[in-house]
Amino acid sequence: MALVGPRVVLPLLVAALVAAPLWVNPYVRFVLTLVFVYAILALGLNLLLGYAGQFAFANAALFGWGAYTTALLQLRAGLPYPLALLGAALVTAGVGALVGLPALRLHGLYLAIVTLAFGEVTYWAMIHWGSLTGGASGLKAPGPSIPGLGLGSEQTVYYLALIAAVLLFAAAWGIVHSRFGRAFVAVRDGEIAAQALAVNLTTTKTLAFVVSAFYAGLAGGLHSAALRYVAPESFDLFEVVLQFCMVVVGGLGSVIGSALGAALVLALRETLRAAVGTQEVVFGALLIACIVFMPRGLVSLLRWPGSPWLERLHRRGRRPAGDETASWQPSR
Repeated sequence: MALVGPRVVLPLLVAALVAAPLWVNPYVRFVLTLVFVYAILALGLNLLLGYAGQFAFANAALFGWGAYTTALLQLRAGLPYPLALLGAALVTAGVGALVGLPALRLHGLYLAIVTLAFGEVTYWAMIHWGSLTGGASGLKAPGPSIPGLGLGSEQTVYYLALIAAVLLFAAAWGIVHSRFGRAFVAVRDGEIAAQALAVNLTTTKTLAFVVSAFYAGLAGGLHSAALRYVAPESFDLFEVVLQFCMVVVGGLGSVIGSALGAALVLALRETLRAAVGTQEVVFGALLIACIVFMPRGLVSLLRWPGSPWLERLHRRGRRPAGDETASWQPSR
């Protein structure tokens, strides 16, 4: 029996993160904020790719939709940040439903190509629709503030991102262990078998895209507030690789793996920030190495002796067939 289990460690970790702004420097606080944001983003992609098996590459574009919509609702409509953030997440969820329409007819590589094309069209619009997006120069995003709390804008964003991450991870945990999560996994494992089990493919796939897009939109709104700036360069093709790397490295089909992958990839990106031109090579090599040598990701390395809670977490992230590489393969 373990002396200390996840039920003790997780609350302590959250408490440490709550107190972190009191003792870390501004740079570390900023990086932690980005970890929360990208953990939300990676989790949304993991729900779509790791659980529902939809091989889609629109997440970076939807991330941009959330960021730009949040900034524009503040700048053009004059909405306060909380309403702008929620509105942007809902708008992005609607866009995600439209992006998911091809998934009703396409699978695997074909779906990946269509969603990647959507991302490139979105990126083109961000650059060339200057009257709305500010073009290549981007937009200056207003920072949120909470009157009466005495927090600076950076601290406000930190706590908003932390609260959002905790709530959305709890929501994702509930989803994957509900009938919706079981439907996601059934579709991932085989659409014909899922239909035989009375799973509605249209509803299940659409729901997966909507939930994933909502997470991406919310992460985008938090990202714009953290940087106080929105520009197309944050949502390019390299961003697609970065997000995919987070999910694969952390562990496809794992809620906690999304956080682990986001933390590791962001730490590497910050370490390599001064090494211009090497990030693409490093993350590409990391992605390939993880797929070949550790297909279940970092979460497969976690072992907590005597903890049935974590053992259940491992079992629920695996495919029944026992194929170690199947969890990251797209549906056919």
